[in-house]
Amino acid sequence: MKDNSKIVTIVGPTAIGKTPIAIELAKQINGEVIGLDSRQIYFGMEIGTAQPTITEMRNVRHHLFGIRSPDKVVTAGEYAKLVNAVIVDIRQRNHEPIICGGAGLYYRALHEGIFEESISDLKIRGALEKEYDNNPQYLFDHLNEIDPEYAKIVHINNKKRLVRALEIYELTGKTPSEHFAKQKKENQSKLNLFSVLLTMERDLLFERICKRTEQMLKYGLIKEVETLLTKYDVKDVHPLDSIGYKQVISYLNGDLSYQDMTDEINIRTRQYVKKQLTWFKNEPIDLEIDLTEEHNVGKIAEKIIRNMKSEIRNQKF
Repeated sequence: MKDNSKIVTIVGPTAIGKTPIAIELAKQINGEVIGLDSRQIYFGMEIGTAQPTITEMRNVRHHLFGIRSPDKVVTAGEYAKLVNAVIVDIRQRNHEPIICGGAGLYYRALHEGIFEESISDLKIRGALEKEYDNNPQYLFDHLNEIDPEYAKIVHINNKKRLVRALEIYELTGKTPSEHFAKQKKENQSKLNLFSVLLTMERDLLFERICKRTEQMLKYGLIKEVETLLTKYDVKDVHPLDSIGYKQVISYLNGDLSYQDMTDEINIRTRQYVKKQLTWFKNEPIDLEIDLTEEHNVGKIAEKIIRNMKSEIRNQKF
């Protein structure tokens, strides 16, 4: 196993079915799955973040799922370091790493690296977070003014990403887009990825989203949120501001009816899907697979392997 060999990375919008494909692929190539999700990395949030189930993880080893307390922030830079360490461990056991998830910023951190000025200032971040709580539209308008390109892929409800973008600007005097452009120019690629983007006809994907929301609520999402609220202050836990958790909290506070909560989760998830697709369409994707008609995970895994081998052969000539 060569340290610079291609690493299959399965990306795509939420609810499209990335996990079953990654697991099937792992079975075919003696692989282990590494999570690429900014929320699935936290424990106590298994239902609302759609972490792989115990049954799904039974025969294939998984990494970076449920390993961090929800009140501990995981930056893209730290995540990239965690992934690199896991890859070394997997390859030392002669297994194949398979990265799987839908976090665009984390994905970019892997294939482009983190810019040197990727630092933090808790005082500045705290001030921006208070400003967001008072008037999120003001911060979003400010981001759109200084970095309209990045603003296209940041939703106003994504407090963490919006605040982080402005924190970077205040600390470095450069916008996130300027930093990313610099990374590309300097070719600071960290991992040799074979990126697979999963897509699906929108109406069908939206049906899957509604069904998944229904299942999450059936399996205990509300109870999961209640448990988290007994352990943490919602103001100190960024993951609780995520889609699903935020709406359930509003329901528990009496601000939303059960049906309104469900509808709001589905609407916000659909908006998030559009943001994810916009993000990944601008990334260097090696293979795009439309799952609208093809549902057989075995055939999909075989297609990924076949295309990856073909690319490797072409690169040798």
